[in-house]
Amino acid sequence: MPPATSVPGHALVTGGAGFIGSHLVDSLLADGWTVTCVDNFDPYYDEATKRRNIAPHLEHRGYRLLQADLRDAATLEAALDQPFGSPYSVIVHLAAKAGVRNSLLDPLGYQMTNMVGTQNLLSYAHKHGVKQFVFASSSSVYGDCPRLPWSESDLDLLPLNPYASTKLAGEQLGYVYARTFGLRFVGLRFFTVYGERQRPDLAIHKFARLMLAGKPIPVYGDGSSERDFTYWDEIVSGVRGAMAYDGSAYEIFNLGNNRTIGLLDTIRKLENVLGTTAKIEWQDWQPGEMRRTWANIDKIERLLGYRVKTDFDTGLKRFAAWLEQRLREDAGIGLLVNNAGMAAPG
Repeated sequence: MPPATSVPGHALVTGGAGFIGSHLVDSLLADGWTVTCVDNFDPYYDEATKRRNIAPHLEHRGYRLLQADLRDAATLEAALDQPFGSPYSVIVHLAAKAGVRNSLLDPLGYQMTNMVGTQNLLSYAHKHGVKQFVFASSSSVYGDCPRLPWSESDLDLLPLNPYASTKLAGEQLGYVYARTFGLRFVGLRFFTVYGERQRPDLAIHKFARLMLAGKPIPVYGDGSSERDFTYWDEIVSGVRGAMAYDGSAYEIFNLGNNRTIGLLDTIRKLENVLGTTAKIEWQDWQPGEMRRTWANIDKIERLLGYRVKTDFDTGLKRFAAWLEQRLREDAGIGLLVNNAGMAAPG
């Protein structure tokens, strides 16, 4: 786990039951923080997965779980105002409707959750004097920016999908609150996060499960796309650094690995760590998808002391070990259910 980057306080973490959020909460609780987690357990993927992520947190006396919808400002404020330890010292806003392809199908839903939800949290921070706000943005805000690797100084950004547009809008809302209301806003553009607890719809996790089941994996276009994969531990380190940052009122940082890996290379590496062979099902290129992501991380290294410590091969091995353990546990649960005389899950 990353070292502590700030004096322990009370962190409000939205999306704290998810992939990245649950790892962040692990880190904060281990370092003596009080954590209020807000999650609405959106059915985008199985709620049981998130419940499993936070099971150890529920036993910690410094942890509180609030199931609330960020779009409902009044209900959210009433929940957040319930006494629990000291006042909030920082808000880490990770919650969002995620997924590029789904945003093409439900653009209004993404606008409502990602923009209205962010607006409500910023308003809450301003009203209650929470001075530090860390926002999970995305590499997708760069769209097809031709200058590589992508830098935070690139301002002519044209997102290619509704999800990306909501993330860029969130950064701009943050600027308003920093410039006008005195809130410190730190936006972090995450680059393709992977590793243990990864969302099941994301490529590495999705591909791995299909490959282990002997099923074909969907590959869009000609397989030439590239991604800057970032291990979850680096993301947590970057978030912790952003929580402590006090160098300016508003900053945007790339949070990536500064290395690109092609899709077909990724599949070959998965074959190696899983000990299986992928069956590829070629499909048409999907609208709204980016051909390449690549982070320039000079700024975050300089201002937050960020360092990449986990190479892709090492992170992939850790993910594979976690997934195989998870599948064994799930198989054991199924066996117990059968032995109890009940139908096994399909």
